[in-house]
Amino acid sequence: MSDNKHLHNRVKSILYSLTGITLSENKDIMIANRLHKLKRDTKYAGDIEELLDAVEEGQHNIEFINSFTTNKTHFFREDFHFTDLKNRVLPDFAKSGNQIKMYCSASSTGEEPYSMAMTILEASEEYGRNINATILATDIDTNVLQYAANGVYRYSKSSKEFPSWIKPQKYFKKRVQKTLASEEILIKVKPELQKMVTFKVMNLNDKSYPYNKNYFDVIFCRNVLIYFSNEDQNKILKKLFSHLKIGGTLYLGHSENPQDLISYVDRIGQNIFIKTKDFY
Repeated sequence: MSDNKHLHNRVKSILYSLTGITLSENKDIMIANRLHKLKRDTKYAGDIEELLDAVEEGQHNIEFINSFTTNKTHFFREDFHFTDLKNRVLPDFAKSGNQIKMYCSASSTGEEPYSMAMTILEASEEYGRNINATILATDIDTNVLQYAANGVYRYSKSSKEFPSWIKPQKYFKKRVQKTLASEEILIKVKPELQKMVTFKVMNLNDKSYPYNKNYFDVIFCRNVLIYFSNEDQNKILKKLFSHLKIGGTLYLGHSENPQDLISYVDRIGQNIFIKTKDFY
């Protein structure tokens, strides 16, 4: 076995033991690049093998996880889910005044939970009632959670991220940074949006989650299960499902499916599922 292959197999094994994430066979270049990043971030003086020894002994675990997790996202990704949330789910909560408890299980840099929050505020305005909502957003990567909590993003005037019913200026403050070579537009989440979201560190591969049974009305679990094996995807879905209320909505990513839960949900749209009964 080549030295590189040995190193890459070690990385895959350590990553799985720490997070449950399974790296596919075509990730060799990515692994090599992330190993260099890990060495740089930890300022480790020894060689890569010694650094991996240290990680296996419990050192630099956070830096290792942060180096090897993937965080691809944008505002209102798969925007039909947010349209469904606004038009189907939220009117009942606007009418009843009941609190809606929402969970974003893979926050990344925060665009998804902030999109959830913007949808709630738009619905409150549209239905003429303040919707009482809590949004919990978790991720395993501490760096992206800090980025999300800061709430500052690059913005392009040609951006197609925001649907027609969202006006970004309502929810963000704009700041232009100029250099001799270029001009960069930054947008910062306004406080009224920021206070709607609570960010916490959590590993979806944990044996159990610190929430009550049938607690959440809405769970977003999108484009994160693809990083786990089929068996572990099933385990994660069952754990998440136990915390979703009967009648609650589960949103999955475009290439994900409810697996063993298929008999316990009604599918009402593109990867939109309503829980009909508990899974035992």
